[in-house]
Amino acid sequence: MARSVRQSKILELISTREIETQDELVALLREAKFDITQATISRDIKELGLIKILSADSGKYKYAIVENGEQAVSNKYISIFKEAVISIRPAQNLVVLKTIKSMAGAICGLIDKLNLDGVLGAVAGDDTVMIIFPTSLNAEESAKSINKMIGI
Repeated sequence: MARSVRQSKILELISTREIETQDELVALLREAKFDITQATISRDIKELGLIKILSADSGKYKYAIVENGEQAVSNKYISIFKEAVISIRPAQNLVVLKTIKSMAGAICGLIDKLNLDGVLGAVAGDDTVMIIFPTSLNAEESAKSINKMIGI
């Protein structure tokens, strides 16, 4: 499978589970039918800029996406966004993103990195993300901006 699809799955896995080791990540990816090696995962972790943080829930270290308001959205994240998002549509004060199956959680995490003006919050299901804005105008402008950025 394509690298961007694999990396999208990695982001989805670390956003929904507490993954402590590369071996654990390899096992989960193999369960998801990805034919990969530990060396490939190591490169993916580096490319995605993942770090290990202490989990407040378990007290163990887990992989996480770097959360830094100053950090720009890299081309890698845009590529993953393009691969996973099927459609972007405004609906009143919401923007609804349809994604490929099981990718909404990872895309929801990437939404935070976009630093969109006026975002009140974002909620993810299995294949749908809803971004909440204070007004319909904010939602429409952001939907246009996202569509333009990823070329949908």
